Amino acid sequence: MSEIAMPDSVAHTVMERCDLLATCSEEAGCVTRRFATPPMHQVHELFANWMRTAGMTVQIDAVGNLIGRYESNRAGAQTLLLGSHLDTVRNAGKYDGLLGVLVALACLERLYARGERLPFAIELLGFAEEEGLRYQSVYIGSKAITGTFDVQALALRDEDGIAMVDALRAFGGNPDPALLRSPRWSPEELLGYCEVHIEQGPVLEAKQLPLAVVTGIVGQQRILVTFKGEAGHAGTLPMKQRHDALCAAAEFVLAAEMLGQRESGLVATVGQLQVQPGASNVIPGEVTLSLDIRHEDDTKRDLYADQLRERVDRICRERGITLAWQPVQRSPTVSCAPSLIKRWRQALLEEKYPVFMLPSGAGHDAVTMSTLTDIAMLFVRCKGGISHHPAESVLEEDVAAAIVALERFLKLTAKEVEDERI
Repeated sequence: MSEIAMPDSVAHTVMERCDLLATCSEEAGCVTRRFATPPMHQVHELFANWMRTAGMTVQIDAVGNLIGRYESNRAGAQTLLLGSHLDTVRNAGKYDGLLGVLVALACLERLYARGERLPFAIELLGFAEEEGLRYQSVYIGSKAITGTFDVQALALRDEDGIAMVDALRAFGGNPDPALLRSPRWSPEELLGYCEVHIEQGPVLEAKQLPLAVVTGIVGQQRILVTFKGEAGHAGTLPMKQRHDALCAAAEFVLAAEMLGQRESGLVATVGQLQVQPGASNVIPGEVTLSLDIRHEDDTKRDLYADQLRERVDRICRERGITLAWQPVQRSPTVSCAPSLIKRWRQALLEEKYPVFMLPSGAGHDAVTMSTLTDIAMLFVRCKGGISHHPAESVLEEDVAAAIVALERFLKLTAKEVEDERI
């Protein structure tokens, strides 16, 4: 299907490297690789060797981001950024994050083998932390490299009581606040940031497509909702006299589902629920739950939240329940740059792959990178839409498709840069 000749061994090598890197784990028999831990050192050593062999200079920055630079054939050229994250969730799969870094590396290895340099430099980024597993703080790597890191996070402690500042020192990093608040580049130095990533959803598999051009990363709201009723004896208080906080919460959860099903593209999830006092013979007096709302259209997402708030106010009035509605996060949708989307579409067309557009419902380092430069993403099909799980899986032929698509994207970028020079 592709017009770029590529030996089968290239995609196979990427798959083998995913298997090898999966052994760099804090836990035997599964993949768990947290920020600033010995397994991350192992990953860095492997990648650094591959990068140097591909003609790249390698460094690790103050927060532990791995950076490989493939120089341009032109002095003072701008830089295109490629990359994804190297950390994982607990008991993870092999491909989330890593696949994107390895696909980009495969393209750079092929360029180097042909003796090709481009009219722009490429920096391949292996972000130190995206998932937030160790310190419950996401995008540490991309925030530090863009100068948006909150240095107060250095005081956060992990489950073993180790502060982030101490973990960084032990890892060989430099927790100097000035370094962590300074962007690595100015916007004028960059051509953009592109991230290849597994879809982490079932859409591509359902449509029998290997790849998708990402339109944007959907915005989200997270709200903490607390229902306060009256606890009482489960055996002595008549049903009609109860102010059961859990019944109100249950009605709310169903309302969230029902309203969410009315708006195409919207997803709403109640993922945490705490019941007090939590005894089998006591009527629940207080319930706290989390609500996660996502939609590509910020206006529609806000409207859903407003409608749901009206519904829960009515539920609580009817049941004699006190409501606390606490927004804890609101992230607007981050759109991919139209010019980069156009280039990805052209790359797929020239390689004879179907062009399919898809928003990302999950967050990515590209969100943070958008504060500094234009972003774009390419999704790769994953089996069953399964991710953050050992069963996470990709097809070797889809990996090959991603490699040739990215290689074509680089060629198109080179042509545009050359044309602008003329």
